[in-house]
Amino acid sequence: MPEERIGRVLEAAGIPARHLQRCRPLTGGTYNTVEELLLTDGTRYVLKTPPPPDAPGLSHERELLLSEAEFYRAAATADVPAPHVVSAPTGRHLLMTACPGDMWDDRLTADEQATLRAELGSLVARLHEVTGPGFGCPSGALGPLAADWRTAFTAMYAAVLDDARRYGAWLPRPPDGIARTAAAAYPVLDEVTVPRLVHFDLWRGNILVERPAGRGDPRIGGLIDGERMFWGDPLADFVSLALLDDIEKDRDFLAGYQEGGGRAEFTAPARRRLALYRSYLYLIMLIETVPRAMGAEHDAWLRDTVAPELVAALDELTR
Repeated sequence: MPEERIGRVLEAAGIPARHLQRCRPLTGGTYNTVEELLLTDGTRYVLKTPPPPDAPGLSHERELLLSEAEFYRAAATADVPAPHVVSAPTGRHLLMTACPGDMWDDRLTADEQATLRAELGSLVARLHEVTGPGFGCPSGALGPLAADWRTAFTAMYAAVLDDARRYGAWLPRPPDGIARTAAAAYPVLDEVTVPRLVHFDLWRGNILVERPAGRGDPRIGGLIDGERMFWGDPLADFVSLALLDDIEKDRDFLAGYQEGGGRAEFTAPARRRLALYRSYLYLIMLIETVPRAMGAEHDAWLRDTVAPELVAALDELTR
């Protein structure tokens, strides 16, 4: 029974199972199973459980919960609102506190949006001050952390192209051609010498917004779903922060980022690195739809909307 399974998770974390009042599934995730647990004293937790080991997925998605737990622990050192890890036994599950607020949506006024973007910029700048022990994904899915960013990122890029070949995913250009285009730009990665905390999935769906006591000015309640994190170039976070767009247009975010101590200098090499990271994320979006079986409507959106952005990023690398 689900209640028995959740009860065991709670007991292992030192929380009496009898205190569980309700469990409900949370939607929005595409890989792990996510459930909200409400205790009798009103405390809320979130429980994530990975799919079976033989479930189809991308190479970097093995042991995602280990990376997510790493992100939350690192975010806590920067005083950034995010879930706190309660229990994460070797990736079998992740039990964490629930953050206040709801998904960032379009009900906010233009002024509220601007204020929140500035706050978000400051929070992301604090994340980027956190440094790691090496470059790459801490889950170990693609091997151990690397001593340099070029080694780590080229392994990440090669893995997702291997996934495209393995699943026969549709791409607007052949994988081998994409690999050659990206490889020509790899020298710019050598500018990155310090491994910094990168969430890499900070689109609005992973940013919770709360209104204190149900009224007043909104504020960011938590940055969630840190499972895609890696130690690397902080510029990479700007891709999901301006998904299918250009972060240089987001003056409110950039003002908050700079006020928070972040450096955002869009030099020619920096723009080439951003183009590499855009192409990487858009490849993931196009390829993951195969093992996820997201449906014809989603596939059509990917071809019509995401594929042209991938082509534009690749073309930028050849200029």
